[in-house]
Amino acid sequence: MADTLRDILDAAERGVFPPADGGTTIVPQPSPRDTGVLAFTAHSVVFTDEDPDWVRRTLARTDCDRLAATMNARFLTALMDRTGRTSDTIDVLLTGAALPGEPPLRLTETDGSTHPRVRSARGRRDDVRAWTADGGVLVLGRGPAGRWEVAVEVDEGARHRGLGRRLLQSARHLVDGAAVWAQVAAGNARGLRAFQAAGYRPVGSEVLLSATARSAGCSRTRS
Repeated sequence: MADTLRDILDAAERGVFPPADGGTTIVPQPSPRDTGVLAFTAHSVVFTDEDPDWVRRTLARTDCDRLAATMNARFLTALMDRTGRTSDTIDVLLTGAALPGEPPLRLTETDGSTHPRVRSARGRRDDVRAWTADGGVLVLGRGPAGRWEVAVEVDEGARHRGLGRRLLQSARHLVDGAAVWAQVAAGNARGLRAFQAAGYRPVGSEVLLSATARSAGCSRTRS
């Protein structure tokens, strides 16, 4: 079994997943900022610097099937209480391989410091860059274990024209050979369809725990 979250993500990017044995792997946090839970098919990964014995004891006390224990509200609440962290939603985790050549859209790189989507990304990711297209914004930044993560936003008047899909495809041309990752709220069916149409595939679910309380975070939509 891989020793780090980065190893696990690299393997998942290649389509190689932890064994579907109902188990839980506990690995160290990749950074002080990033802790959370990943759930693959019948196997979970908890990335935290908390005592692994405490994690396993707490999971054992969770009154549910062990396949669902790490995403159960009781365990997540206990983990947040112990770490003093907060969370937003349980997201679908997707990834798309890098694509060669130029993006399908004409993009203009921007500082984007006044755009809510860019400000949000800078609060949770490193090396954030942003681009605009006619009616849309594309943001890339490094998330847990240094993975490239994408977020897009399409203006209301520019929706239903395929712009979101093309922005997401464009992200795969901007990462110089690396995969692009994304977290999408499970209820965001329109966003999930756009990601899948742009060639991203779901690999599991994820909860990220934030060390900083965000009173506005509960109302945002991740994509």
